[in-house]
Amino acid sequence: MNPIQVPSAQFSRPVCVALLAGIATTFGANHIVARIAFDQGAGVALAVLMRSGLCALVLAALVLALKSAPKVPKGARGWLLLAGALVSVQSLSVYSAVARIPVALALLVFNLFPVLFVLLTWVTGGVRPRAAVFWLVGVILFGLTLVLNVPAVLQGTPWTAQFTLGVLFALCAALSFSGVLWITERKLGAIAGVSRTFYLQLIVVALTTMLALSGTLPDAALAPPRSASGWWALVTVAAIYGVAFSTLFVIMPRLDMARNAPALNVEPVATLFMGWFVLGQTLVTIQWLGAAIVVSAVIGLSLVKK
Repeated sequence: MNPIQVPSAQFSRPVCVALLAGIATTFGANHIVARIAFDQGAGVALAVLMRSGLCALVLAALVLALKSAPKVPKGARGWLLLAGALVSVQSLSVYSAVARIPVALALLVFNLFPVLFVLLTWVTGGVRPRAAVFWLVGVILFGLTLVLNVPAVLQGTPWTAQFTLGVLFALCAALSFSGVLWITERKLGAIAGVSRTFYLQLIVVALTTMLALSGTLPDAALAPPRSASGWWALVTVAAIYGVAFSTLFVIMPRLDMARNAPALNVEPVATLFMGWFVLGQTLVTIQWLGAAIVVSAVIGLSLVKK
């Protein structure tokens, strides 16, 4: 028996799907506020450092308050470092994709991560998902192409080297995050949830700082916002991201992610509606249809028996 894997009592499937949909909506709110910060000139690396730094500070306080054992089992140390590095890659890659290709396309490619995670779990010895899950995943992905209005986005978009690079960055973000989910669920179960999440954020802060100071990232990566509203947006990004990330990685062992991860695909739908409500972005009929398809498929996912 692998000493690093500690089984946890899992929530029922409807509860898992509801929790994951709520977490996805919170991540969506993070993107909306981040857009406000970036419009005010905030750099990508600065946003990553602020959100991961604040999250690490709050989690450090929780670790002390709960007297959670900070010690990492010897066999888990390498996996923990790898997971932290992958979170760093995912954070920087998804923003790099958004900077090069239409946001809708970047989000669509990135949201392949739940599917990649399910496949990764299966091929590494996990339980094969039921056929209904595969069908519902396909329906969700189809719905996302409508939600993000990808056909209209691609119309007239030239396929340049920058476009290719943007797609590759988005795919890199998806692969990285699916790897993080797999490592967390399969290899880091012996570390208390709060401590595990604290270490992940600490690694992200350290690696992002090293990259920024080394000159590897663009000069504007640490650029401060031009206004007070930009700073408030950054602080809000940090708070919202901290809540979503911490909740996901603290309770992940109880969410049966191998079967329920596709529920995270609600994020683009939530982002779409928040963009409409907060930023005044207009929606067309095809997007409303796509949103209905995605939400219906996610609800269907919650009804599929384990």
